[in-house]
Amino acid sequence: MARKEFVRLLESNIWTFDRLADKIRLERSEITGYPRQLTYILVRLHQGGAARLKDIARREHVSAPNLCAAFRKLEQDGYVVRTIDENDRRNTWYCVSPSGAELALHAMDLFRMGVEKMFSAISPDDEKRLTDALRTMKEVLNNMELDND
Repeated sequence: MARKEFVRLLESNIWTFDRLADKIRLERSEITGYPRQLTYILVRLHQGGAARLKDIARREHVSAPNLCAAFRKLEQDGYVVRTIDENDRRNTWYCVSPSGAELALHAMDLFRMGVEKMFSAISPDDEKRLTDALRTMKEVLNNMELDND
């Protein structure tokens, strides 16, 4: 019974986080000048470091040809650097450029500001409860991740 409740609560929270993130992402994408998904991919590339196109496409659930076209635009605008893998020329690596890092950091700042705005009206007690719950969740998920490596 406890496992079923856990699964239902997790599912419910994932959908809630998704709806909250959509509200925040709408504001951010208007300011960066790029579609929401592309801004998100640029931020994740900045956070995770250089990655192969096929790995990014798999992680982001985007077809490699569509991602390649999007990265071509980001590369032309100077936000992404593309490198051919010298050991396996079939692989292309992408990383953010210094101006891409600035854009990613700007988008992350906008996201944080959106979160602060969204939660500005909650009580200090509710903020503490949420903070404690999120801290616990992060610790458990990090442990799960380490156990699965």
